[in-house]
Amino acid sequence: MIILMPLPSHDFDPTEVCVTWAILRDAGHKVRFATPDGQRAHADPLMISGEGLDAWGWIPGLQKIRLIGLMLRAQKSARQAYDAVQRDPYFLHPMSYEQAAMEEQKGTFDALVLPGGHAKGMRVYLESPVLQGLVARFFDQQDPQGQHRPVAAVCHGVLLAARSQSQRNGRSVLWGRKTTALTWKLEKSAWDLTRWWARFWDPLYYRTYFESSGEPDGHWSVEAEVKRALAQDADFVDVPKSGPHHWRKSSGLVRDSVSDDRAAWVVQDGAYVSARWPGDVHTFARTFANLLARTGAAPH
Repeated sequence: MIILMPLPSHDFDPTEVCVTWAILRDAGHKVRFATPDGQRAHADPLMISGEGLDAWGWIPGLQKIRLIGLMLRAQKSARQAYDAVQRDPYFLHPMSYEQAAMEEQKGTFDALVLPGGHAKGMRVYLESPVLQGLVARFFDQQDPQGQHRPVAAVCHGVLLAARSQSQRNGRSVLWGRKTTALTWKLEKSAWDLTRWWARFWDPLYYRTYFESSGEPDGHWSVEAEVKRALAQDADFVDVPKSGPHHWRKSSGLVRDSVSDDRAAWVVQDGAYVSARWPGDVHTFARTFANLLARTGAAPH
C-alpha cells in the first residue's frame, strides 16, 4: 500500500514519525511524505539530542551535560530510525501539501498516518486547511460497506483529525468515533517538569497552544480540544484504572518497545487507529500494519 504521512517543516516528534515509518516500511508498505513547501522536514532537535532540556541548558558549554534531557529525548530506536529516514529519497524530497491533496484526489494513497509533536513548529501542520480537507476526504470516501480508508493518528496528529470537518455533516471526522490522544495528565506532567525544573526560561515549550486570561487550565490541551470535537466525552478513551499494567500505561515514565507492549495504549475504531504519545508508538504502528494487512485494497 502507499501511505501518506504529512509533516510540518520542523519540530515533528522523531519517535512518532520515524519508528512508525520504519515499522510500516518493514511491513512492505510505501510511505510518502508531504510538507508545507515541499522541502524536507526536520525533527524537534531537543527530542533528538536532549540538549537544552535541563535547568542549565541555556548556559553555553553546559548544554551537553544532560540529566532530564536524556530522560525526555527520543529513545535509541527512534534516533536510529531518524538517521535511517534521512536516507529515504521520499523523505528528502517530499511533496507539498497542495501536491499531496491533488494526488489524494487522484486516488494515489491507500492509507494516512498523522504523527505529532508538541513544539510550536507543529502549528502550520495542525492549522493547514489543505491538510484538514485531505483528512476529511479520507474519512468521507467510503466503500459499499461504509468503511473509510485506513487512518492512524498519534498525539497531536489526533488534533489535526479532530479539526478536520466532514463534508457530509460539517462535524469533525471524529464525531461518533472512539479515539485517544495525548491526555492532559501526560501533557501537564511534561509541561510542569520543564517549566519548573528544566527549561524554565522557555516555560511554554511543552504546550503547543496555551490558555488566555480567564480560560481554565488545560482548555487548549490536546485532550480538551479533541473532546470538544467528539459526540460525547466518553468517546475519548483513556487507560481504564482497573485494567492490566495501569501504572506502566499511565505514568508517562515507561515506553513500549519492539518486544514489550505493556506500557502502550492504542485505540482502534474500525479503520481508525489512535494513540497518545511516543511511548505507544511501536504498538501503534504494529496495530496499523496489522489493520492494513487485513484491509487489502482500499476504497477510493
